[in-house]
Amino acid sequence: MKEILTSFTDAVADIKDGSTVLVGGFGLCGIPENLIKGLRDSGAKDLIIVSNNCGVDDWGLGLLLENRQIKKIIASYVGENKEFERQVLAGELEVELTPQGTLAEKIRAGGAGIPAFYTPAGVGTKIAEGKEVRTFNGKEYLLEEAIVGDVSLVRAHLGDKHGNLIYRKTAQNFNPMIAAAGKITVAEVENLVEPGDLDPQQVHTPSIYVNKMIIGQQENRIERKTVATS
Repeated sequence: MKEILTSFTDAVADIKDGSTVLVGGFGLCGIPENLIKGLRDSGAKDLIIVSNNCGVDDWGLGLLLENRQIKKIIASYVGENKEFERQVLAGELEVELTPQGTLAEKIRAGGAGIPAFYTPAGVGTKIAEGKEVRTFNGKEYLLEEAIVGDVSLVRAHLGDKHGNLIYRKTAQNFNPMIAAAGKITVAEVENLVEPGDLDPQQVHTPSIYVNKMIIGQQENRIERKTVATS
């Protein structure tokens, strides 16, 4: 049985100042909302955050930006957050923009124990500065190093007490690879069930990758609402 916590601040207690934290989700879909709030309340600072994006101004990882807890963000998209823009332009935040597929593979490789890989994405651009470029079959490829986090924070729709996780629909996005790429992985689950209640063939993250669990109800905010006129 995995350790099942009741305090979100306790759940992120392994995150110290300067930690590298991998956070699941895409936009506001599939983010570990309550673990992020717990991390905000913990006061840990100088964090290196690895995630697809940095939330919005008043939600998700945007809460950590607002609280000045992030030193560096490694992400593929940052366009919805005005505070993010302000901190970057003011020189208060370091940003490493990475092509989305490359970011996903850097995290996947980290979880698989692969230290680096070659990709054509970024060749001939600023992303390639200072990195090794090799030619395979007449095409240039860029060497990218894998990412491993001190702590991974993920969100699952279902989890059993052994730590097996199932993500709901598009919330699968970055969560499975991030769960595998952390030295410690904390899972926020919407519904906790007994061992044997999950179909093994439906499990996205096996229990071996999960260290701690906590039940959290989600607000499921909409990042950008678009409606049609009748």
